[in-house]
Formats: sequence, structure tokens, C-alpha cells
Amino acid sequence: MFCVECGKDEPIFRNGVCLSCYLKHTQFTKGPAIMDITICPRCSSYKHKNTWVQEDFDEILKRYIKDVFSISSELKNVTIQTQCKEQDRILRCTVTFSGFLEDQQITEQHPLTVRIRRNTCDVCSRESGGYFEAIIQIRAEKRTFPKEELTILRTTVESLVGQLQKSGKRGLFITDYDENRQGLDFFVSEKTTAFSIAKKIQEQFGGEFKQSTSDAGMKDSKQVYRMTYLVRIPAYRKGDFFSFDASYFLISSLHENKVRALELSRWTEKVIEGKNIQPSKIFGGKELIREMIV
Repeated sequence: MFCVECGKDEPIFRNGVCLSCYLKHTQFTKGPAIMDITICPRCSSYKHKNTWVQEDFDEILKRYIKDVFSISSELKNVTIQTQCKEQDRILRCTVTFSGFLEDQQITEQHPLTVRIRRNTCDVCSRESGGYFEAIIQIRAEKRTFPKEELTILRTTVESLVGQLQKSGKRGLFITDYDENRQGLDFFVSEKTTAFSIAKKIQEQFGGEFKQSTSDAGMKDSKQVYRMTYLVRIPAYRKGDFFSFDASYFLISSLHENKVRALELSRWTEKVIEGKNIQPSKIFGGKELIREMIV
């Protein structure tokens, strides 16, 4: 059959015209010439549909392009590629769409100017404003923390926060930190996550766990409460020697209120309730160990 537009004897693709003539008058992708992207100057998160996300710029740019460009449903297996150059504090980009119309590959290009807007995100606004929902207090029972132990505890808490942030807890941060004579205080942005962190500290270092509530005022006509999670580390530590039931033991591990200890006379392990270990019967730790030649 003959194409009604070019008159050639070609297979008719659609509406009486051949594929070449159809492609000549059809645009499969359309979009704006200018687009704004908002970035937080503190944490480099990007705002997308009223949500702040932490992604590579190339990925967030493609997200924006998919939002503002219309792509014909005729085009299948569409891919998007971008090439950008910075010029006068804006990005001059070329957006390339590739797809298939039946067996025919279609490629279209659009010039796009991307303007970068800077605005502090919700999380950074709360962090800079000193926002916190909970306090994690770490104390020691009937002793003071040596500097080395304080460093280990602080590193452990900060490591737990870092792991949770990487897993998606974007709103989690430590607002403030205080080291005092009694121990450590961490001011944390999320109370539910602070609870989990405090319990993990108890599991790892042993001791007691308590929680309390304090009034933090009103917000949106609702009463707001802050939580305090107290972890009281026991008088004994991993590696300490102590006496119990007329035997001598070496603490090998701690778990909440239980102690796994090595009975030195028999060289066997035993689990002992922490409350049964009296501070007066704790002799010390690795500083008591002496090397000998037998």
C-alpha cells in the first residue's frame, strides 16, 4: 500500500502513513526547559516530593526528570541518560531518552537547565536547634569509670547510631554529649531508637536498665514527653577476677544481669547472677595478671 503522505509503496504503520512519516510528526517525550532541585547545605540530602533523600546526584536528577517529563506509552523499555556541565552556578544538561516503538529504536534529546536551590532539611533544622526526645544515661555501680572504659562506651554508642543511620534511620542523630563525674549522657533525637540503643548497651556491658518520663511541654496542643534511659554498668567488668562460693573466677562475658565466668580451680565455665557478685569480692582485672616461667 502507498503512504498517504510521502506516496511511497511502504507498509502502513498507523493512520494511513508509513513508519518514517509517523516518526517525522510524532514526539514521544516532552518536558520543561528549566528545572529546580533543592539540596540541604548541611547534609547534602535532596528534596524529592516533600521528602528528603540521600542519593547520588545522577539518581536524584533522573527521579526529577521522570516526574516532570511525559513519556508516551507507545515507547517501551525506556532508558534515560544525562550529561551536565556547570556554568554560572547552574547545570546545562542534555537529557537523552531511548526506547523502542515495536522493533524501531527511538532516541530523543532535550536541553535542560537545572538550578540548584539550597534549603536546610527538616533533620538538620532539628539538629541545629538542639532537638532531642530521649537521654541515654550510662552510670557505674559503686565505682567511677576509667578513661579507657568511657572511650569504649562512647565509641560503642556512636557506632550503633552510625549503623542505624546507614540502615535508613535518617532522622536519628546525637544532639549533644556530656561526660561528667557520674558517667555519660547522650541526647538522642528519637526515643524509640534510643531505647533500643540503651538495651544493646545493657546486653553488651551488663547491668540494670531503668526508664523514666519527663514533661517537655506542649506541641500542636498535645503534651510532649521526653524519655530517660538509664543503664547502670555493674561494679565488675569483663576480665575481672572475683570470689564466689569459696572459689575464684575470671569473668569471660556479660549479658544483662548474668555473668559467664571461668572457675580457675577447675577451668570450667559457670553462669552466675550478677547480683550475687559483691563489689567487696572483686579483686581487679588484667593488671593482676603476671607472667611466669614454669
